[in-house]
Amino acid sequence: GKTTFTMGLLRALRNRGLSVQPYKCGPDYIDTKWHTLAAGRESVNLDIWMGGKKHVRNVFDKYSREAEICVAEGAMGMFDGYDKAYGSSAEIAGVIGAKTILVVNAKSAAYSVAPTIYGFCHFSKKYGTEIAGVVFNQVASENHFTFLKEACHDAGIECFGYIRKEKDIELPSRHLGLTIDERFRI
Repeated sequence: GKTTFTMGLLRALRNRGLSVQPYKCGPDYIDTKWHTLAAGRESVNLDIWMGGKKHVRNVFDKYSREAEICVAEGAMGMFDGYDKAYGSSAEIAGVIGAKTILVVNAKSAAYSVAPTIYGFCHFSKKYGTEIAGVVFNQVASENHFTFLKEACHDAGIECFGYIRKEKDIELPSRHLGLTIDERFRI
């Protein structure tokens, strides 16, 4: 869901005439190709484990200079790093000073996402980042979305919207991540 959302956001910003710089947290070589197709600019990796915090900040600053907006896609879960949260998307967001949009898989869940979202919002402060809002993925219906919006409200976080469960927009995947498939062109 993160890559589908990120690609859609990159393309929507590009279609509005904005110069958008894409990034990917961690040493990912497939998602960056999807980002490049969607944004029309080369996607760059931000990886604390391989380069350190100072390097990540320098890379972010270098590539963001000529962009009007920057979008960085996280890797795995927000707090999943190579040693607890060290090197995680949350830590990288803190290093580059970015707010986070939390993409929540809502498949087989409704109001129960409230405590999960609440926990993410409060735990993220430990890493110097803030969750600006939530987008739900795998939403079954408008009625389902109503419960999810209520969960956001009660968790004290803005709901930015949702992505319906749609087989046609699912990206092919394999055990180590997404694949590049000739059938999918942006």
